[in-house]
Amino acid sequence: MIGAVRNVFRLLRIARTLARYDALFPLEQVRVAPWVVTAARLVSRRRVPGRPGERLATALQALGPSFIKAGQSLATRADLLSEQVAEDLSMLQDRLPPFSGAEARAIIEAELGSLVDDLFSQFDDEPVAAASIAQVHFARVRDSDGTEREVAVKVLRPGIEAAFRRDLDLFYWLARMVERGLPEFRRLKPVAVVDTFAETVAVEMDLRLEAAAASELAQNFEGDPGFRVPAVDWERTARRVLTTERIAGVRIDEGEALIAAGHDLDELMTGAATAFFNQVFRDGFFHADQHPGNIFIAEDGAIQVVDFGIMGRLDRKTRFYLADMLLGFLNRDYQRVADVHFEAGYVPERKSRDAFTQALRAIGEPILGKPLNEISVGRLLGQLFQTTETFEMETQPQLLLLQKTMVVAEGVGRKLNPDVNMWALARPLIENWMRENRGPEARIAEAAEDAAETLRRLPHFLANAGAAAEMLAEGGLRLHPDTVKSLSRENGGPNPIVWPLWAVAAALVLVGLILIF
Repeated sequence: MIGAVRNVFRLLRIARTLARYDALFPLEQVRVAPWVVTAARLVSRRRVPGRPGERLATALQALGPSFIKAGQSLATRADLLSEQVAEDLSMLQDRLPPFSGAEARAIIEAELGSLVDDLFSQFDDEPVAAASIAQVHFARVRDSDGTEREVAVKVLRPGIEAAFRRDLDLFYWLARMVERGLPEFRRLKPVAVVDTFAETVAVEMDLRLEAAAASELAQNFEGDPGFRVPAVDWERTARRVLTTERIAGVRIDEGEALIAAGHDLDELMTGAATAFFNQVFRDGFFHADQHPGNIFIAEDGAIQVVDFGIMGRLDRKTRFYLADMLLGFLNRDYQRVADVHFEAGYVPERKSRDAFTQALRAIGEPILGKPLNEISVGRLLGQLFQTTETFEMETQPQLLLLQKTMVVAEGVGRKLNPDVNMWALARPLIENWMRENRGPEARIAEAAEDAAETLRRLPHFLANAGAAAEMLAEGGLRLHPDTVKSLSRENGGPNPIVWPLWAVAAALVLVGLILIF
């Protein structure tokens, strides 16, 4: 009760801030506490120029770190907001005034247990970047052999964890109210959306996890000279401090500077498309914050990425769905795209495939009918997710994050070369990956692997089944005496309830042998 009262008062303050920027429409759409919206509008009448999404972005900036991050998450939700609003929110700048160098030093020393001057031979008190969760300082480290190297030190904002915990409590409260009071919104899984947001923030709040993400991405591209991840300095990394190798290079969106440095923009575009494909399809682990400020081109043309707080994962099944769907759209085979959705279970079987195919055509034709360099797969996916309400397609959070990343990656590609489409470059890679992973030989290998895994787990399964049968027979549940007699032999022999399980086991062994040999 106390928590609900606290959240109501916080909602009032938030509504008043939204009203000041004429950005109350999100609260109006979800119809939560309409009296709050009315009160906020009455006490804060103000006309602010700009589109609704631009006004909302400004209001979220004023509300602080949690709301900036929430706005960036909403930028993936064209199904919740209009496509224009989602696009405006994607431009939300994650910048805040920096905190002092003295505070940064205090956090570093508390986390690492040593004086900054002992950890670094030089530490710049003035940060080079300040965002909602952390800021970055440049420094130098002297190794035991006397050599010095340049590093970047990321430090969490003071008190940021407590602020996010308070705001997450409010977000969950609102999401639960929406699910309870508005059944039509349940398909959009508001609580699950907040869960995903909370998981993302939890990673960003523990810089050891960001360091681990950087390490995993580096391992995935080990031996690839065209894509680099700065090395983590684990000795100077803790929960609230992350130290990595400092990279040098030109931002990927600075075309004139890249040309002046002797880089071929078409080659960079090809390299960027290949790296993105490898992350999404080959590895199922991708950098999900690929704005130009996080991508630099090294002197030798290698693509270098920084900031690993937001990463996405796709399991094998989702990658197959994505590849099948993209190729279906690019080939304008809308029937195949519809089949992919039904096979994946994303659209209920009771829905009409013909009607869904028609809806897919209505989405695809206006986009795919454009010149190749103007086609946006990210926009196509956004419209797909926005159209799914009619067909009760449940929200897939991992695909929403990918869709947002695609839009940003396409924007970066257009800055490099507006006449080239990154998906045209990636298409041969996707088709080859599909042949290797979805062809007849790959399917046989996958089936054999599944059968082997089933056989490996079979003894444990049978043991549990046998124990369950004995528990039933010995009084784990109240059964009629005749039922007990039918389940158990008086002489203590094998329980008949297990016999069908052995038959299943034999069948699995036979299938496994056929697939393997």
